[in-house]
Amino acid sequence: MPRMIRFMLTRLATGFAIRSAVGFFVWQNGFAAAGTLENYLAQGLFIYLFASTISMGYLATALLLEE
Repeated sequence: MPRMIRFMLTRLATGFAIRSAVGFFVWQNGFAAAGTLENYLAQGLFIYLFASTISMGYLATALLLEE
């Protein structure tokens, strides 16, 4: 696998994993006004949307700071 593809995939996966954990923490502690804890579809969408946007920012920052 080319080095740039590997770099991009690892940064995307890292950013997604970090922000998924943060999104789950936000949901569980009730900081988000998105409903009850039993609403699994809403919880999954919240965590996915939270993580996907931040992972793109993580990738962009990594590409900007890469030498």
